[in-house]
Amino acid sequence: MRHRLAELGAPVPGFAEVTSVDDVRAFWARYDGAVVLKAVRGGYDGRGVWLPDTLAEALSVAEEQLVAGVQLIAEQRVELFRELSAMVARSPFGQGATWPVVETVQRHGQCAVVLAPAPGLSDEDASFAEALALRLAKELGVVGVMAVELFQTPSGEMLVNELAMRPHNSGHWSMDGCVTSQFEQHLRAVLDYPLGDTAARAPLTVMANVLGAPSEPAMSMDERLHHLMARMPDARVHLYGKQGRPDRKIGHVNLVGALDGDRDDPAYVAELRERAERAATWLATAEWTDGWSVHG
Repeated sequence: MRHRLAELGAPVPGFAEVTSVDDVRAFWARYDGAVVLKAVRGGYDGRGVWLPDTLAEALSVAEEQLVAGVQLIAEQRVELFRELSAMVARSPFGQGATWPVVETVQRHGQCAVVLAPAPGLSDEDASFAEALALRLAKELGVVGVMAVELFQTPSGEMLVNELAMRPHNSGHWSMDGCVTSQFEQHLRAVLDYPLGDTAARAPLTVMANVLGAPSEPAMSMDERLHHLMARMPDARVHLYGKQGRPDRKIGHVNLVGALDGDRDDPAYVAELRERAERAATWLATAEWTDGWSVHG
């Protein structure tokens, strides 16, 4: 993927294939220790990713993984302002459509929250990301939905982190916050139907992932849903029918913001984000982060 993106002229972090510890030592010197090691295959949600703090640690990881038969790549560790995602759909006929660019909030290498559209993103930067996603979809012959995950640096530069050629976690907000969801759009694209309107329904929609708790709560999910629906009737809950286990994505909650809000207003964003995360945490743990009790 890195080689192909570089061939296409997409902005990407520095990278090199790792076949020996000497490759890691050379890459470490080249980027003054700003290095990430990744498994070429099988990594997701922070798995298969190592962020060594010292050269000795980097060499140890590389030796251990190479001996185990894991193919590695070294990448430049980018100074981050935030992470973004530009989602696009493309049909066999060649019609393309993009959703508004979103901000993704990661915890422990895993997407926890999506702010859609991304607060504080200039029209120029949004257009750049959307045009890049459309170009990559065309060049790669994509049919269906694809997410282009991006790093944004403090200077505003955007670099492609990775591609997800499928409906993606960063697009789940579209189920309630868009005219056409990523799932409907994926079917339209694959069937070569005209693509749907991707306009946002509100200034901001917040998606919060329901991540499995360290231990499964005694309260049933059905009862947790009842309490959430009573307290937050505007919360849109999507559960995946998965058994809960620590940090597993078992669902998500969407909250669509008030139509008179402004996503560049920090108070508006903070309030909606807090409510979405509170709802998701409640569904995962049966505990309200604000200490509220139905019996209190």
